[in-house]
Amino acid sequence: MRFALPTCALVLLSACSQHAPQLSSEEQVPAFNEARFRLDIQTLSSDKFEGRAPTTQGEALTLDYLSKAFAAAGLVGANDGSFLQPVPMVSYTASESQTVTLGNLPMHYRQDIVLGSRHDNQGVEIKDAPLVFVGYGIKAPEYDWDDYQGLDMKGKIALILVNDPGFALPESGKFNGKAMTYYGRWSYKFEEASRQGALGAIIIHDTKPASYPWSVVENSWTGAQQDLVLDKATQDSRVQVEGWITKEKASELFDSAGLSLATLSDRAASSPVNVALQKSANIAFANKAEYADSYNVVATLPGQGASDEQILFTAHWDHIGLDSSKQGDQIYNGALDNASGTAGILEIARQFAAQAKQGKPLKRSLTFVATTGEEQGLLGSRYYAANPVYPLDKTVAVFNLDSTNIYGRTSDYTIVGKGKSQLETYLVEAASGQQRTAVSETRPESGGFFRSDHFSFAKYGVPAVFAGGGNNPVDDATAKYKADMKAQMKGCYHNVCDEYRADWDLSGALEDLGVYYQAAQRLGNNGDWPGYYAGTEFHQLRPATTKETTTAE
Repeated sequence: MRFALPTCALVLLSACSQHAPQLSSEEQVPAFNEARFRLDIQTLSSDKFEGRAPTTQGEALTLDYLSKAFAAAGLVGANDGSFLQPVPMVSYTASESQTVTLGNLPMHYRQDIVLGSRHDNQGVEIKDAPLVFVGYGIKAPEYDWDDYQGLDMKGKIALILVNDPGFALPESGKFNGKAMTYYGRWSYKFEEASRQGALGAIIIHDTKPASYPWSVVENSWTGAQQDLVLDKATQDSRVQVEGWITKEKASELFDSAGLSLATLSDRAASSPVNVALQKSANIAFANKAEYADSYNVVATLPGQGASDEQILFTAHWDHIGLDSSKQGDQIYNGALDNASGTAGILEIARQFAAQAKQGKPLKRSLTFVATTGEEQGLLGSRYYAANPVYPLDKTVAVFNLDSTNIYGRTSDYTIVGKGKSQLETYLVEAASGQQRTAVSETRPESGGFFRSDHFSFAKYGVPAVFAGGGNNPVDDATAKYKADMKAQMKGCYHNVCDEYRADWDLSGALEDLGVYYQAAQRLGNNGDWPGYYAGTEFHQLRPATTKETTTAE
C-alpha cells in the first residue's frame, strides 16, 4: 500500500551489513524502578494535572515535571539548552449550540452528529449545500480506485464511510485486507475531501470498522480542538466543516432520500462509488480560534563517538483535559493513555543516564521526545518531524511508547504493523531473550500503525516502531487478573475512568521497557542504519540494505 509522502524526505545511502542482531551476554538490561515508574504515572494522571490538555495549566505542570525529571537524570535540553520545543498551535472551539439539518432531518449535537471547523471564521453558515455519498472517500491510483471520479465537489458536502474497502471485503485482495491502510484513517479522508475542493466532509461512524464506539467521537471531537498553525494556502484549502455522524442517523438520512446506506456500503466495498443524495445540508454554529504555543519536551543523552547520530524515544504527554459541561467527574486523567508511556520513556532515560555515569555511554546519542497534541492528530510529532531539533538524516530510529501494558506479563510481544522495517529485528531478538515471541497485532483493522507518534517519522522514512504487550498471559493467575482488569477498564479509552489504579500489574510493562532498552542499546553501539522493506509504504525513502529486501514475516 502506498500514499502520498513528503517529497522532502531523505533517502539515506549508507548502511553496513544488516543481519538480525545477536545480543551479547555483556549487554544487560538494568532493573527498572517500579515504584518510581508508578509514581510518575500516578502524578501525571492526577486530578491536579487536569487531564494534560495542550495550552492549559495542566500542560504547564506537565512541562515542569518532565523537564525537572530529565534534568535530574542528567540529560540536557536539546533546544539550545532548553528542554522545550515550541509548537505553534491554534485551538478551534465550535459552539455546543448548533443548528444542523441534513435533508429534512434535524440533527442533535453530540447525540447524532459532531461538527467543527478548523478555520478562523467566527462561525459557519452553510445553506442548501448538496450532500454526496463518496464511498470511502479514497483516491488511490495504485489501487485503481477513485471515489471522486467525475465529481466537482465545490460547494458540496461529502458523506464518507470509515476505514477502507479491505475491512469490508478482506478476502477480495483489495487494499490490505483487514489491516487498515492510511486511506482508512479519518485524517486522510478530511485531507482528500479538501483536495477535492469539498465544502465539508462528514464521516459515518460505525463501531467495528472505526474500532471505537461513538462515545470516543463525542468525547474527543467536542470542546477545543487543537491543530498546528498552517500556512495560509494550506489553511484556505481545508473543508469549511468536518465531523462525524452516527450510522443510525446516516441510515435514516439515506432512507429519506430513497437510498439504502447498507446497499451503497456494499457497493462501495466492491468498487469506487459516488451518489448524490438529492438532499442538502443547512449548518450554522459559532466558532472561535485561539492561538498559543504548546511544547514538546526534548531531552538528550549525548553519545560518545557517533554522537551526531540520534536514536529517538517518543511518547505523548497530552490527553483530553477536562470537560466542565459534564456531570460528575470532568477530568480525562489519561493514566494509561498516555501517562504510562511518558513514565516509560522517563524510566528508560534514567537507566541509560545511570549507565553513562558509570562509564558505559552509548556511541550514538539518545533523545527523548515527550510530544504534545497527539490526541488531536499527532501534532507535536508532526511538528518535530517537519522541524527537527536534530536532522532526520542523522536520526537512526524511533521507539514509540503509547499506553503501556497494565495486564501483566505475556509470553508474546506485539509489534504493531509488524513487517515494515529492519528495526523490528532488534525487538525480536530482545524479546526472545525474555523467552517471548514477537507477533503482529490481533486487530490490524484498527490502523494502529497510523494512530501514534511514530507514524509522523515513518512518513519521512525514519524507521519507527510501536510495540509492547501481548495477548498470552504467562500463567493462569495472570490470565485471571487480566480478565478482571479488562472488565474494570472497559469503556475507559478516552473517557474519565482512565485513571491510575494501585492494583495494576506493571510487571509486563517493565519487561517491555527492557525490550526497548536492549534494542536501543544494541543499535546505539553499532553502525547499522535499519531501513524499510520493499513492498512497504516507506521503502523508497530509506530502503532496507541487505539481501532481505522483501517484507519480513
